[in-house]
Amino acid sequence: MTMVNAFDPARVADFAEDEAALIARRQRLLGPAYRLFYAHPVQVARAEGVWLYGRNGEAYLDAYNNVASVGHSHPHVVAALARQAATLNTHTRYITEGILDYAERLLATMPASISNVMFTCTGSEANDLALRVAKAVTGGTGVIVTENAYHGVTDLLAQMSPSLGPSAPISSMVRMVAAPTGLADAGAVLARNVGEAIDDMAAHGIRPAALLVDTIFSSDGVFADPAGFLAPAVEAIRRAGGIFIADEVQPGFGRTGAGMWGFARHGLTPDIVTMGKPMGDGHPMAAMAARPEHLEAFGRNVRYFNTFGGNPVSCAVGMAVLDVIEAEALIANSRDVGAFFKGELEALAAVDGRVGAVRGAGLFIGVDIVDAEGAPDGAAAAEIVNGLRERRVLISATGRRGHSLKIRPPMVFSQQNVELFMDRLRETLASL
Repeated sequence: MTMVNAFDPARVADFAEDEAALIARRQRLLGPAYRLFYAHPVQVARAEGVWLYGRNGEAYLDAYNNVASVGHSHPHVVAALARQAATLNTHTRYITEGILDYAERLLATMPASISNVMFTCTGSEANDLALRVAKAVTGGTGVIVTENAYHGVTDLLAQMSPSLGPSAPISSMVRMVAAPTGLADAGAVLARNVGEAIDDMAAHGIRPAALLVDTIFSSDGVFADPAGFLAPAVEAIRRAGGIFIADEVQPGFGRTGAGMWGFARHGLTPDIVTMGKPMGDGHPMAAMAARPEHLEAFGRNVRYFNTFGGNPVSCAVGMAVLDVIEAEALIANSRDVGAFFKGELEALAAVDGRVGAVRGAGLFIGVDIVDAEGAPDGAAAAEIVNGLRERRVLISATGRRGHSLKIRPPMVFSQQNVELFMDRLRETLASL
């Protein structure tokens, strides 16, 4: 969520008259809290596959939008949405089969012990619900997150999303730990940090409820390796009476190329799994899956209802997304194209000192941009992001210092798309 490449309103005088007028209209109608990407914002009119198209038909290679997981406007997903919308759309207090069919298929991708699912509309809602369940199960209130995590925009989640910045203060019930560095001892270091956070909670009379982790650590800079490093930290929170919530809103649905879920790379079975964004290929849907004993403890005293969560149209869309992931072998594509992509970036790093560490799994990659001394260079990262935008390639940047390029294209990205990306990246670096 770090907005290192955000639009600067002072630059609007440099834009075409109609473009400046549209931005002014947006600001007048939507208010100041919304932000635009890029020093020169992108106006889009349509999208297909890995491409976004501007108002004059210009094509932008999308290497950022994991929401469109199986590609923008995928015809199978669009057809399923339209067909169901023309038949029935209602809430979950009536009996319909679509939600049950989808729940069975979704849960079949999870470890066997996770056998209940509850539907929401956004990842923020899913994480909010997960924390309610965690508190009911454990009797605790303390939550551990990483130091630049992003988990949502509700009042509760904003208080445990440090990437939102100082304007969203962190709750006194939350403890932040440094993200893993990718070193061989990352697991031991992370577990020690979690243990220290638990001890600090105890010193302040706080009982831990959960360790809440985005399993690709995307807002911290993308940390995937070594596989398995997350397990000791999960053991630490469970020993303290808390539970592990795997936030799969960004890495889930096959993006890491090692199965459907990011937690699988760590050999873990979470207590709760939250998901969203790529679940609907752009349609707003999300969910929380959990061990049934945890939901029994929660549901004993609380009833849950979400007007739009799990509606028939959303379930039809979710089912179509799973169809495409399977039919087009997108998990294998993420693995293979992601490995090629990472290799190309590592080769570039070997000859260009501004390109530092390259990290990632599948089609979720982080690339550090550094200065001549090897220190994080957020300003240069922002220049690269904006330089790529001018060359019609879209990415973003992340991390506490904003120096890590964040690359997570739709999972239909091809080797040819990677080659185009690399050409444009080399052009951008040469222009700096």
